[in-house]
Amino acid sequence: MVTIPEPARFTAGDYRFMARALALARTGWYSCRPNPRVGCVLVRDGEIVAEGSHLRAGEAHAERHALARAGAAARGATCYVTLEPCCHHGRTPPCTEALLAAGVARVVYARRDPNPAVAGGGAAMLRAAGVPVDGGLLAAVAANLNPGYESRMCRGRPWVRLKIAMSLDGKAALASGASQWLTGPEARADVQRLRAEAGAVLTGIGTVLADDPALTVRDARFDPPDQPLRIVLDSQLRMPLQAKMLGLPGRTLIGTTSAEPQRRAALEARGAEVHQLAAADGKVDPVALLTLLGTRQINDVLVEAGPTLAARLLELRLVDELVLYVAPRLLGAGAREALPVGGITDLLSTPWLEIVDDRRIGCDWRLLARPTED
Repeated sequence: MVTIPEPARFTAGDYRFMARALALARTGWYSCRPNPRVGCVLVRDGEIVAEGSHLRAGEAHAERHALARAGAAARGATCYVTLEPCCHHGRTPPCTEALLAAGVARVVYARRDPNPAVAGGGAAMLRAAGVPVDGGLLAAVAANLNPGYESRMCRGRPWVRLKIAMSLDGKAALASGASQWLTGPEARADVQRLRAEAGAVLTGIGTVLADDPALTVRDARFDPPDQPLRIVLDSQLRMPLQAKMLGLPGRTLIGTTSAEPQRRAALEARGAEVHQLAAADGKVDPVALLTLLGTRQINDVLVEAGPTLAARLLELRLVDELVLYVAPRLLGAGAREALPVGGITDLLSTPWLEIVDDRRIGCDWRLLARPTED
């Protein structure tokens, strides 16, 4: 992970107030997609006069929430915000205009907004109006708030998080295919959290045919504005018309290479959205799918698939983050591998991963890993 040095111009108070803004940004963790998670603190004479966060897309941004609560106290205040203030008209007016109208004396932000409609323009507009602007405070910390948003804006595709449940000996299921329940209830509840924060959940047709999953958020702790988009990679349109997910609230998208019109019409009659995509090695090209999802404003994709699709995404280097739930079990030599990644011929060609978090979840262990840069 690249360490971004903090400019020397920041004071201890700047760090303290930005840390508070970062905490506020997390209040919109499950609800503000596809917009970024943003927190804002207004400070005058060393005291916080108002706070705000962005809670839902289409509603007021964090700066406007804080300004509305501050009222006249915003004049002469310093605004600490986790993302560069926007300067364009979307579903809400620009935050730069609101900050200027309120008479703030200084703006400090953590991350530069990668949105091409902003991308430094917000800071430039404020400076042109005579407001001092300092950026980059706790930028590396703020990067963890919106990896999906930044991925979509910079790469045109979502952040891909691959979830794998495995035994201590690296197996995903018995030789018979039985895998329920490999991990404990706490780990399964943690997967509900991952689904709640994802814009889409991706699986393959093999998993649908074997397990008939719902791929929905069913935990009352989370209240996303919509269920994540359910996606099935199904090259030959083998999706059963009676599949559980087709009868549930929310949307199901099927990515296919098939042009068979009758099968497509039958699935669309069941409420599925069918997209014919480019092929790669006789299967749906995952890059084509991710590009489509980028145009659909999907920031984060959670992959809950079988070993074959999981390994393929890893081999194509499309996985940005692995979430490994390791159960304290041994399934033996005849069991099915969790990640049958191919193409490795020697240790020097072995992919390196950085473990960025590890913790116990009930009786299991959760590892969070990200591929290192070459």
